Amino acid sequence: MKKIAPPKFALDFLRWYCREDYIEEIEGDLTELFENQLASAPKKANWTFFWLVLRHFRPDFIKPISIPNLFIHQAMFKNHFKIAWRHIFKKKLYSFINITGLGVGMACCILILLYVKHELSYDQYHTNLHSIYRVLHAYKSQGEKGKPTNPEDYQVWGSAPVGPALIKDFPEVESYFRFTSPSNWLFEYEDKRFQEDNIVFADSNAFEMFSWKMIAGDPATALDEPYSIVLTEKVAKKFFGEEDPIGKTLREGETAIKVTGVMENVPANSHFTFDGLVSMSTFRDFRPGIFDSWGYVDFYTYFILQENASIANLKSKTSEFVDRYTGDWEDSDYEITFEPMADAYLHSEAARQPGETGSIANLTIFSSVALFILLIACINFINLSTSRSLERAKEVGIRKVVGARRYTLIGQFLSEFILLSLFAAALAMVLVVLLSPVLQDISGKPISYKSLLVWENLPIATGVILLIGLLAGSYPALLLSRFQPTKVLKGAFKSSGGGIALRKGLVVFQFSLSIALMVGTAVVFSQLQYLRNHDLGFDQEQMVIVDFAWDSEVKRQMDAIKQTYLSNPDVVSIASSRAVPGGFLPNAGTYIEAPDGTKTMYSPTIYEIDQDFISNYKIELAAGRSFSRDFPMDSAQALMINEAAAKMWGYSNPEDIVGKEFDQWGKSGTVIGVVKDFNYKSLHKSVEPLSLRYDPRSLRKFSIKINSKDIPKTIAELEKTWDELVPHRPFLYSFLDDSFNKQYQADNRFGQIFGVFACIAILIACLGLFGLTAYTTSQRTKEIGIRKVLGASVGNIVALLSIGFLKLFFIALLIAIPLSWYVMTRWLEGFAYQVGLRVELFALAGIGTLSIALLTISWQSIKAALANPVKSLKSE
Repeated sequence: MKKIAPPKFALDFLRWYCREDYIEEIEGDLTELFENQLASAPKKANWTFFWLVLRHFRPDFIKPISIPNLFIHQAMFKNHFKIAWRHIFKKKLYSFINITGLGVGMACCILILLYVKHELSYDQYHTNLHSIYRVLHAYKSQGEKGKPTNPEDYQVWGSAPVGPALIKDFPEVESYFRFTSPSNWLFEYEDKRFQEDNIVFADSNAFEMFSWKMIAGDPATALDEPYSIVLTEKVAKKFFGEEDPIGKTLREGETAIKVTGVMENVPANSHFTFDGLVSMSTFRDFRPGIFDSWGYVDFYTYFILQENASIANLKSKTSEFVDRYTGDWEDSDYEITFEPMADAYLHSEAARQPGETGSIANLTIFSSVALFILLIACINFINLSTSRSLERAKEVGIRKVVGARRYTLIGQFLSEFILLSLFAAALAMVLVVLLSPVLQDISGKPISYKSLLVWENLPIATGVILLIGLLAGSYPALLLSRFQPTKVLKGAFKSSGGGIALRKGLVVFQFSLSIALMVGTAVVFSQLQYLRNHDLGFDQEQMVIVDFAWDSEVKRQMDAIKQTYLSNPDVVSIASSRAVPGGFLPNAGTYIEAPDGTKTMYSPTIYEIDQDFISNYKIELAAGRSFSRDFPMDSAQALMINEAAAKMWGYSNPEDIVGKEFDQWGKSGTVIGVVKDFNYKSLHKSVEPLSLRYDPRSLRKFSIKINSKDIPKTIAELEKTWDELVPHRPFLYSFLDDSFNKQYQADNRFGQIFGVFACIAILIACLGLFGLTAYTTSQRTKEIGIRKVLGASVGNIVALLSIGFLKLFFIALLIAIPLSWYVMTRWLEGFAYQVGLRVELFALAGIGTLSIALLTISWQSIKAALANPVKSLKSE
């Protein structure tokens, strides 16, 4: 009959804390009480035993804690590390796998965290960061009035009077600052000319509100006077070399501008990207009317909130505020809201940003990948250590027989794991130093390992090494120290079923993550390939863009320049426009006659083009005609739109809107044609309504279609012609496909970084699988020898050794598919045009991971299967 014992947990707890000179007596008394009570009340007996164990947990009976003896005894530590050192070098293969896997995992984790840290550091250098907000504007057309405003409906770009009105109406607003979109300047200094396209007009309190550092000049007054400019250090050096720029005069046509300051370059981790600030009073001199116009949009407005003011309270007053100034707008609706500047880079969904924005979703994915890689590396550690527990069972048994306590053994094994973690950390640092330039190239961010080399990071690094050593080594150390010496030394010890199940579980976890990462990689690269190959609806191949920045002399001799270029046999066609696909476009309030005969106002984006633009880009017509030299009044009375705009005005058939009347920006006439929808913006968004009008005064860029096998020669010829026709302006060109694809730069970087780290994660998982296979194969040498003697083929042996891992792989596949489907569906939601989660992507990822795993396993399996059974049986 089975003897009923006191609760094991309570008994173990008693033995753990009770002094040795009391344990026998106390355990005997409590056991006797338990047995006496057991017959009458079994449940009560358990609770009583547990309660009495707790009552004895007091200083009289607790073992004395001797810190020097337990943790910092020098001799003990020396002995632990000496044994650990010997064991690491004795088992070189497993030590190599553990150190390499963990080192690579730690290096990947550090590199990803450096990237994440850089992204999170955007704008953090501003002292007033958390009290600065910016104004977001939502301009709704007549058809959108009264509809809810979504976060993506707002834009950062707005009008000039909103800043002064805020400070006038709300005492909570301490000060405001405005700057404009970048404008293009052709500066002259002595006999040199410089075309700069990233200069903005800015209010004079720029250096009071933001923490940009002045190198020369007075930050308080540098932008006070009209026709003054503050240059960034790199631009000042380009203009003046080693000369002192302060007080020097730059000329822009007939305008003289005085350099009143030089500031440090705008930090790379900033959502501002300008190269120079021209005083706002200069812009006011140029166009005074727009500073009172709520409908003219060209300004970004930031403000500082008073210390004790509430932004929520301020937001609640915006409706009345807007009505006060724009309540007479009958055909449109206008709203504003406020956004913390701290959210500008990673959290803003507003359009018309002044600089690049990041993605908090991508950072979450990268952080998850870093954690996954470290987990996979730690799992290798745990799996290899626990699977080799049988090898160290005798060592544990002998140590226990000669008096070693369990905590001593735990300390010894943890010392070994922490030492391995230390070696891995050293390898990781070497890899980080070597690979951080590669990450810098891929990400396009100034990420450097040097930010790690500060004394403040030493305690953090020590803590992380200890934590990883403890995380990876705790379970193996507890498992090994629990072995019973009697069973071990009698040879009756076997690896526990729980340990095997844990290893299988960890392998499934590893491969679930690996397959999910592989699926993610396949989806990301498929989507990027889809974007590159998607038919945009216009011709962008070998299209050279020349920016002449609205130069009046170029516009005056526009036809002559075109004809001269067309005489070059490599030039197929040429057109001019204000913007080109992928570039910035304004919106224009436009009235067009609706099907019911009323004129309805919407605000489509606007392309200002010449008569050759449609044909030059091979944009197809859906209805009507294009602008033509045969119709001289086209520049004054004609408008073209795209199919999306026709639908917005209520015409499902494009033919029906042709001939309808329109009013737009001072022009009126009829719609003469409808072009088919083409993707003039990123494929993150669907095609938006567009209007196109012929306006010779607004042209800024040439689009030159070439057909050349020797592109450098053709470009040189174009430049030579330009220098002859437009000697006063530099020949600045780019290729349309390059500039258009810059919209996907962040996506390409994301794909490259994700792909690299996903592959590394899979390789680390396979490294662990290789170690497990090597160990399992070595443990089954005798069995393999006997099977071969009995006639088993190489295929039978390989199948025997592989079938277990294959089962685990398919379980992992079942877990990884829904996980990766969910995550990548969320990621693809950021694109209007999606490749879709096709079955073949999952199949490709699964087959790829399985192939790598089989290659890893088969090398060891085939080696074991081909071994001479006589030798293996002799050795056993």
